[in-house]
Amino acid sequence: MFAAELLVAQNIGFAVIALLMIVGALRVVTTSNVVHAALWLVVVLSGAAAQYVLLAAEFVAVTQVLVYIGAVMVLFLFGTMLTRARIGTERDLNNPYWRLGIPVAGLLFAAMAIATVSSFGDEQLPADARVVSVAEISDQIFGPYLLPFWALSFVLLAAIIGAIVLARKD
Repeated sequence: MFAAELLVAQNIGFAVIALLMIVGALRVVTTSNVVHAALWLVVVLSGAAAQYVLLAAEFVAVTQVLVYIGAVMVLFLFGTMLTRARIGTERDLNNPYWRLGIPVAGLLFAAMAIATVSSFGDEQLPADARVVSVAEISDQIFGPYLLPFWALSFVLLAAIIGAIVLARKD
């Protein structure tokens, strides 16, 4: 009985998070302020991390938060600040053919949905699938690839320091 109730709660949680992600994604493409669009993108990426938590993939959720929300969004906001463009709304940036994008997006969505349904159908995951712990995943990733991961962190640090130097007014 408890497992059935948990499944219903998980489905409700999925629906709420998915609805927030859809609203955030629509606001990313409809807002005319670049900084607001970046912040709405944070909402969408946070929703993806929450979906991973619902799937019991905590390592992927933490990686989503650290890499995408932490690093990529910071770099995106640094890039926005370094352009020295106006931060407010700009109406002249819209493409005049944006109305053509709506049916094209619908057509692409339909093609992806048909491809997904026809590829997987009603297949299910194997019942004997082994649950892998977060420690095992981190040992497999950071064991052989610790040095490149460490070097990449220094490259990103150098890029941030360079961005600060370039943005500084003397």
